[in-house]
Amino acid sequence: MADDPLSHIPHLPMNPVTGHTLQILKDSYGFHHRNRAQFHGPYRFKVFGDWRVCLPGLAAMDLVLHDRDRIFSSREGWKTLHGIFDGGLALRDFEDHRRHRRIMQSAFRVAALQDYAARMDAAFGAALAGWPRGAPFAFYPRVKALTLRLGNQVLMGLDPDDPRSDGLNRAFTAEVAASMGLIRTPLPLTKMWRGQRSRAQLARQFLELIAQRRTSGGSDFFSQMCRARDEDGQGWTDDEIVDHFNFLLVAAHDTTASGLTSMVAALAQHPDWQQRVIDEVTHLDGQPLTVENLGTMVVTDRVFREAIRLRPPVPFIPRRALRDFSWPGEIVPAGTPPIRVPAGTRVLVCPGIEMMSPEFFAQPDQFDPDRFTPDRAEDRAHPMAWAPFGAGAHKCIGLHFATLQIKAFAVALLRHHRVRLAADTPSGWAHLPIPKPKDGLPIELLPKTG
Repeated sequence: MADDPLSHIPHLPMNPVTGHTLQILKDSYGFHHRNRAQFHGPYRFKVFGDWRVCLPGLAAMDLVLHDRDRIFSSREGWKTLHGIFDGGLALRDFEDHRRHRRIMQSAFRVAALQDYAARMDAAFGAALAGWPRGAPFAFYPRVKALTLRLGNQVLMGLDPDDPRSDGLNRAFTAEVAASMGLIRTPLPLTKMWRGQRSRAQLARQFLELIAQRRTSGGSDFFSQMCRARDEDGQGWTDDEIVDHFNFLLVAAHDTTASGLTSMVAALAQHPDWQQRVIDEVTHLDGQPLTVENLGTMVVTDRVFREAIRLRPPVPFIPRRALRDFSWPGEIVPAGTPPIRVPAGTRVLVCPGIEMMSPEFFAQPDQFDPDRFTPDRAEDRAHPMAWAPFGAGAHKCIGLHFATLQIKAFAVALLRHHRVRLAADTPSGWAHLPIPKPKDGLPIELLPKTG
């Protein structure tokens, strides 16, 4: 169409009403692989009523995520989070983002991480004590509930039996569901309606805590955020704390639950690697969980890195172009002019697809944590080859915190037990909004010596 500013960019056939939305929700990886095989360069797709342009390849990831020319808006890219997670760090751009990130960084100081590690050790140990032994259970819903509880204890400093916890968990779950609702207007009884009501509920509860935590808070993350200051002594308003903590819950909860599930699935499927992690955990017996001690778990680190290479918690990263730009694509026949992408276009890059490239990873479909050893270092073959935490100004600020969580959980889980799959054939994974096993990942916990 002459009035279509993206008419020069190809796309696969689509439903006239829903576009490509249902195809993507059903099989997001397969959808993008089909487009790459068909077009060998940029392509467009229509989801939730909007056209988006996918830029394949690591050079495109470098362009978009490092954004040296300030072309791409993260806030406008994450449209599905609008109305629910507004004001979070990912929904801020440029100088505004930089200012808020500097303040938040103070909550991730080494001293704070030490406190978080100790809190996680106690929280994981207490929670796992109630998990079934020797009988199948679905791991994903269990660990999802556990990370929610951990958010209340470690991030908010609430007691394990605080009566507010269940309400907070229900409200947060409703927010996440709203972010992927097909109906984006908060009509009564829709997911968006429930999500916005839940956000208002959470905001009221956070505001009740802020005044107390600013003056007499503890070492939990929420208290750290209430007192956080950058090097110029600048902190946040009450409303800004609400915005940031509301978004932080999704970053610290859903993504961690997904990453933990990917790692436990890999350990259950590869008993040799599970034994190597158990040996590392055994070596820590009797030692407190500190940042330094967890840092010695190099095998566990490689296993986790490989698990989230194969199944990253955020496999697709959206942005919106604030002005026109041109892109040559990864595979361009000689003499082909660059592809023009107009201002206002929603742009997507796909670290989940790029980390499966045989150009940088030997046998990329295989689980092989040794690809991260110093002598192989496949993740360093290109600066963007391994990017499950993103890159550039918006690279995950909590990546070290997340790694501590993963290692602390591995210690708690494998200190006395080993993991076995309870289903011969796993039913596969859904990848949106956050990767999770369709069957919940049925497992059994067995005695370590068994």
